[in-house]
Amino acid sequence: MPVALVTGAAQGIGRATARRLAADGLHVVCADIQDASATVTEIEGDGGKAEAVTLDVRSASGWSEAVSGVLDRHGRIDHLANIAGVVNMVSSDTVVGLTEEGWDYVVDTDLKAPWLGMRAVIPSMIEAGGGRIVNISSLAALRGLPNLASYSAAKGGVAALTRQAAYEYGDAGILINAIAPGTIDTPILGDITPEMKQANAAAHIVDRLGKPEEAASMVAYLFREGSFLTGVVYPVDGGWSAKGNF
Repeated sequence: MPVALVTGAAQGIGRATARRLAADGLHVVCADIQDASATVTEIEGDGGKAEAVTLDVRSASGWSEAVSGVLDRHGRIDHLANIAGVVNMVSSDTVVGLTEEGWDYVVDTDLKAPWLGMRAVIPSMIEAGGGRIVNISSLAALRGLPNLASYSAAKGGVAALTRQAAYEYGDAGILINAIAPGTIDTPILGDITPEMKQANAAAHIVDRLGKPEEAASMVAYLFREGSFLTGVVYPVDGGWSAKGNF
């Protein structure tokens, strides 16, 4: 059975992706700094195969331990979905108002972590003759948005890193892409006002927020199909990038 490692699997897009991949017949390693056992219970209740591992995605040693454990138990990691992410809850997120602590908090989780994940997993994929990786960028990487300086920088970095990694490891049979979601209705929006949520919904051509399952479906497609697709950042944004205004 193919094995997929999904970070951020305790909630949001990560949880939806873990469930979707399990429904597609993969054994899913649900990795999160939080307890992802509820996601595993849901997957098993639906007849799928999964396990939970604790992983701080900002930690190189954490990645090494998690990946080694999966390889010891299953002998393979076919797919990696780098989904764990945060927004700046530490400081203002304008270029001037941003603090170093706020910058490090976001960039370490949203940019450093996908690099650490790819660095940890790619050697085993090379040995196996191939694999697939999907990283999570954002529409914020493609345009300026209010109060998202560190987040936009990190997600822009993910887009660039995805292209670079795809170039470096394509000849090893590893296909690496990213998705750039619009605003997805996840717990990360928990602190915004109803007025802000409505403004975000109106920015999309479809006039609503995205669902975690809709982002997960693109990850699943890139793992299941997409054999001639690599090095691309795919908007999953309800038409926001086409609309041209916030």
